[in-house]
Amino acid sequence: MDEEIVIINEKTRNEKIKSFLLENKKLLITVITVLILIVLGFYSYKIYQDGQIEKLSNKYNNAIIDYNNGNKIKIVESMEAIIRDKNSTYSPLALYFLIDNNLIKNRKDVNELFNILIDKTSLEKEIKNLIIYKKALYNADFINENELLNLLKPLTNSKSVWKSHALYLIAEYFFSKNEKQKSKEFFNQIISIENANQDILRETKKRLNRDLSE
Repeated sequence: MDEEIVIINEKTRNEKIKSFLLENKKLLITVITVLILIVLGFYSYKIYQDGQIEKLSNKYNNAIIDYNNGNKIKIVESMEAIIRDKNSTYSPLALYFLIDNNLIKNRKDVNELFNILIDKTSLEKEIKNLIIYKKALYNADFINENELLNLLKPLTNSKSVWKSHALYLIAEYFFSKNEKQKSKEFFNQIISIENANQDILRETKKRLNRDLSE
């Protein structure tokens, strides 16, 4: 008797499943199709991304090869194009190359490229902080104290690993202006940072002991 009940229950369950599948056939096909399209779309996008990164890599490396071989005509155009592609790896490298080799004379143009990286490129937080610091370093000899302080505020108001670098740049800026009290205040802030860069900390102590000890 019990075996018959079990068999009946199994048949009933199977009939219910079969009935559900038949009644919802269109919905199930739609759901499966959508899932397949999502998976295909994901892998297609991944393949596209990898292809774009490879193209940027080749473009960057070829531009440097051409530059080293004496073909310097298109280097700025090539590197600016890479920067405008807003790639997290090659866009910063392209800007560093232009700056390190002094290939763009117009400071406004360089700052516009910095802004593309800082404001429009998806970067890890500390990479973006490094670029902010480099922008401040690039402009330090040409801007006033308020501009420098505002530019470095994202670093000085944070726990970034670049905070000590930012404070050192500000302190040296004031020292160069012979504003020794302000300079000393920023050097002292470096002393109190737990994760201060050791080279920066060493130079800070030298400056305080040698030039600002009175």
